[in-house]
Amino acid sequence: MHENEKIQLFERAPIPRAVAKLAVPMIFSSLVMVLYNMADTYFVGMMNDPVENAAVSLASPVLLAFNAVNNLFGVGTSSMMSRALGRKDYKTVSESSAFGFYCSLISGVIFGLLCGLLNSPLLTLIGADKTTWSATQGYMFWAVYLGAAPAILNVVMAYLVRSEGAAMHASIGTMSGCFLNIILDPVFILPWGLNMGAAGAGLATFLSNCMACLYFFVLLYVKRGNTFVCIDPRKFRLKKRIIIEVCGVGIPASIQNLLNVTGMTILNNFTSVYGADAVAAMGIAYKVYMVPMQVALGFSQGIMPLVSYTFAAGRIRRMKDTIMFALKLIVPVLAVVTIGYYAGADALIGLFMKNETIIEYGSAFLRGFCLGIVFLSIDFLAVGVFQALGLGRYALIFAIMRKVVLEIPALIVLNRLFPLYGLAYAQFVAELILSICAVVMLRHIFKKYGEKKNGNKKDRTVDWNLIRRKGKWQ
Repeated sequence: MHENEKIQLFERAPIPRAVAKLAVPMIFSSLVMVLYNMADTYFVGMMNDPVENAAVSLASPVLLAFNAVNNLFGVGTSSMMSRALGRKDYKTVSESSAFGFYCSLISGVIFGLLCGLLNSPLLTLIGADKTTWSATQGYMFWAVYLGAAPAILNVVMAYLVRSEGAAMHASIGTMSGCFLNIILDPVFILPWGLNMGAAGAGLATFLSNCMACLYFFVLLYVKRGNTFVCIDPRKFRLKKRIIIEVCGVGIPASIQNLLNVTGMTILNNFTSVYGADAVAAMGIAYKVYMVPMQVALGFSQGIMPLVSYTFAAGRIRRMKDTIMFALKLIVPVLAVVTIGYYAGADALIGLFMKNETIIEYGSAFLRGFCLGIVFLSIDFLAVGVFQALGLGRYALIFAIMRKVVLEIPALIVLNRLFPLYGLAYAQFVAELILSICAVVMLRHIFKKYGEKKNGNKKDRTVDWNLIRRKGKWQ
């Protein structure tokens, strides 16, 4: 994308059009990613073996842990890149993208090696027992031990490409791997194919992530000289300013995902007490719930480049209008989805396994999960704004509140009051309270960065030196 095209998108295009161009591809990409995650559950479920299905569910926290690295170098770097674009600081854009790329590659390799070396304690930690141990290990070997590096790298590269407005290319790269995964799953999993069960699902995931990485390498080669995204090792610099700004946004986002993993691990351990059927049902219900959750996340992440750019360029009115437009659009849509999920919970769970016990468990879990969808969208949007503006400390506060202060205690209390079934309502309780805090914080940001009190209606210019001196990036 040429510089004038970026300026047209970020500065002059009508907000609905700019949001659509940035957010819609991200939403579709997120949905396809959910579908390929659900494909593992769906095709493994066709074997009608709760143990194999439980293996995929138990591995979910480790796959979620990838997002800790994704967010550290993906969210952190893309936020810095978009703000640098708004300031027309193109050297920083290139250097920060090289930093994010090589740090994510190194981290992915280390992540996979550590998980492989700590195989036994890791499987025990995520709730595998003698019944599910072998199947879980088979899935983890391909999807995590070998697959961590390509899984992390393809997501981070999508963030880098999206940061300069090329949302469609970012989504195509992600979706290419997802579609390959959906095609390979039945071949590797089912008896008529290689009959590998959960291990086959892991192998399909590994190969699909490698394909997504290949797409991005080809894209950057074709667009060389016409993109600010740089993976040239000569541009990889451990500059203090780059490290501080990337980590100032990325570390809180990473901690948020590590806390998500902690919450999921606790949820799985509580559920595993009730047997493999309950674990499988919880896994299915959560993956169905992830569809609207990923829509909300994709939407909030999709508008981040526009919010970052307009803030850095001093276009505060446009930034505020973008955020308000996003809220008015996403909340009613997800309210309708909530009603549909609540009414059709039995049918949705039944799509995955024709097991009456699992359908009974799963539909009850899904009804609890879906009540928090609308409130979750508000929370995601607020955190996305914090990340876009470089206000990492606000995102960190929300991450701690979501899991440590609200959701994990709610899991413990509700499981004691309403054994098993109460677990599904913990997230609703947490998101309801957090959404109120999100609205308060957004109002605070609007007031803090709003027009001057003298009545000037033009977008004000941001004093970047003053912001850095006061430490507003952290």
